[in-house]
This record gives sequence, C-alpha cells and structure tokens, in this order.
Amino acid sequence: MEVHDIKNFTKGWFIGNFNPSLMATNDFEVALKKYKAGDYENSHVHKIAVEYTLIVSGSVLMNDIEYHTDSIITINPGEYTDFKALTDVVSVVIKTPCVKGDKYE
Repeated sequence: MEVHDIKNFTKGWFIGNFNPSLMATNDFEVALKKYKAGDYENSHVHKIAVEYTLIVSGSVLMNDIEYHTDSIITINPGEYTDFKALTDVVSVVIKTPCVKGDKYE
C-alpha cells in the first residue's frame, strides 16, 4: 500500500500523462479540485477531450447555470465553459483522453 498527499500534485491533478502523477497514461486524467467561494476560471474549450466534473460538495456556476452537490456535468469537445465557485467547492474532474495542450481560452 502507498499513501500520497493531494498537496504534492499540481492543481489537484494526480493521474495522467504529466509529472507528478500516480499513473502516467494518455487514456485519461483525474483531479481533485478544491475552490474557495468566488474563485473563477475563464471560459475554455477542449478540442479533443471530454471532461466530466462531479460536484462533491458546494455550488458552482458554469455558463450561467447553477450546479450543486452530486451534479455531474459532461463537457464535450468544442463546448466552451467557465467556472465560478458560488460556495467553497470540492469537485472531481476526469478528462479523456489525456492530451497535452488541449485547453484553449
């Protein structure tokens, strides 16, 4: 058994073809993301990857739509979205495939 601390990974990303990573793979990426109320990420799009965002706790605003605890949002290639934490938020994000540079603002 191995034990790791999420703080040792870049912006919560702990699986994918980047360093550091628990498992280097081009198949998918996984992150545990933590936001404070008011945190904001600019609108962006992926041309290749599908992104799945699970809101574990809290409330967010994406493209002017509110999502809450237990919401799972699928963002398909070519769909732009922004992200604003309305409360403190914990989310899990999975992107597939893992493609370096596939994020466009």
